[in-house]
Amino acid sequence: MKLTREISLLALTALLPLTLLSQPLSAEQTTNTTSKSTSYLSIRSELIRAIERGNDYLRAQQNDQGHWGDSKYPALTALALTSALRSPSYQPAPAIDQGYQWLISQQQKDGGIYTQGLGTYNTSTSITALVASGEKAFHPAILKARSYLIKQQTDWGKPGETDNKFDGGIGYGGTYDHSDMSNTHLSIEALKLSQHIAKDDVSTQQPELNWEAAIAFISRAQNLKQTNDQPGISNDGSFVYFPGNSKAGNTKHPDGTESLRGYGSMSYAGLLSMIYAELDHTDPRVKALTQWLNNNFTVTENPGLATKEDPELGQQGLYYYYHAMAKALAAADIDTLTDKHGKTTNWRLTLANQILKNQREDGSWINTNNRWWEGDPILVSAYAVLTLEQIYHSIPQK
Repeated sequence: MKLTREISLLALTALLPLTLLSQPLSAEQTTNTTSKSTSYLSIRSELIRAIERGNDYLRAQQNDQGHWGDSKYPALTALALTSALRSPSYQPAPAIDQGYQWLISQQQKDGGIYTQGLGTYNTSTSITALVASGEKAFHPAILKARSYLIKQQTDWGKPGETDNKFDGGIGYGGTYDHSDMSNTHLSIEALKLSQHIAKDDVSTQQPELNWEAAIAFISRAQNLKQTNDQPGISNDGSFVYFPGNSKAGNTKHPDGTESLRGYGSMSYAGLLSMIYAELDHTDPRVKALTQWLNNNFTVTENPGLATKEDPELGQQGLYYYYHAMAKALAAADIDTLTDKHGKTTNWRLTLANQILKNQREDGSWINTNNRWWEGDPILVSAYAVLTLEQIYHSIPQK
C-alpha cells in the first residue's frame, strides 16, 4: 500500500487553526495585516530545512521491522510517522508504508493500539498518525480505536453522574487509578481529529464521548474557584495534572494553607481540551487560563515546575510543553501573547527560534532533563519536528 496523503481540509485538521472560539481572545492577541505578512518571511525556509533534517534523523532510526524505538510503545512509531506525513517536503516512501503496516498490526481485539500497557496514550497517538495519512483503508482501524478510547472515559461513581473527581476524564488505564489531563487531552484530540470518519461511517453505530462529563473533569483540574468544586486549589486559572495532584507541587501560603501549583504543559493541554469541548471565549475558565498563559509565557522552561531551590526542574517535559503550546495556540487562533509587564511576543517566531537553535548536528533534539522519557532522542525529535510543522502550517496567510 502506497500512502498518498490526501491534502484536504480533513487530513490537515491537526495542522490548521480550528477557530472554535468565536472571536479572538483579546485585542492584544492579534496582529495587524502588515506584521503578519512580513514577520515570517525569513524563517519559513529555516523551518523547512530543520523539519527535513529532523525527519532525516528519525528515518535513520527506524527498525528493520518498521517501528521506531521500543516496540512496547507504538506511540513512538506514531509520532515519527506523523512527523513524516506533516512535513512540507513530504514524499511517499516504502519505509513510511512499512511503518504504518507495523503500527496497524499492533491493534488489539478491544480496538486499542498498544502492546503492554499505556493503552490510551498509545492509541490516541496512533489515531492521530492514521488520520494524518489520509488513507481510507485505515478507517476501520480508526473506528475501532475510537471506540476503545471512548470506553476508557471514567465513570467510577454513580453511573451517569460526575460524583467522583476523576469522572469524565481519561487515564492511562490498567493499574493507574486516576484520570489525568495528559491522557484526557490527547484522547479528546484524537477523537476530534477522527470525528469526520465516524460521522461518515454508516456500517456501525459509533459511541460518543460524554462531553459534559469531560468538561466537568477538565474544570476540576483547573485552579479556578468559580468552576472547580475541589479543595486545595488556587485561583489563577492554570492547570494541574489531575484533581488533587500537580507535578509542580504545592504553594505554601502565609496563613499555613497550601494550594496546587499549575504549570505550562498541562495548562496548554487544558486550553486545547476546552477548545475541542467548544467552550466559548467568554467562558470564565477560558478567560482565566488565557490570562495565565499570557502572564507566564516562556520558551526557556516549562513554567511552574521550577523552584528556587531547584530551577532545573523547569526543564522537565520541555518538548512536550512546546508541542502542546503550538497546538493549543494555533487552535485558538492566537498570534501573540502579552505578559503582565505589557510586553507582546509573537509566540511562533519565539518558539521556532528556540527550537531551531537547539537542533543538534545530526538533526535530532534531546532534553538534558530525562524525566517523562525526554532523554530519548526519538521522542524529543518527534516532538520538536511536530512543533515546527505546527508553526509552519499555522503561519497566518495575510
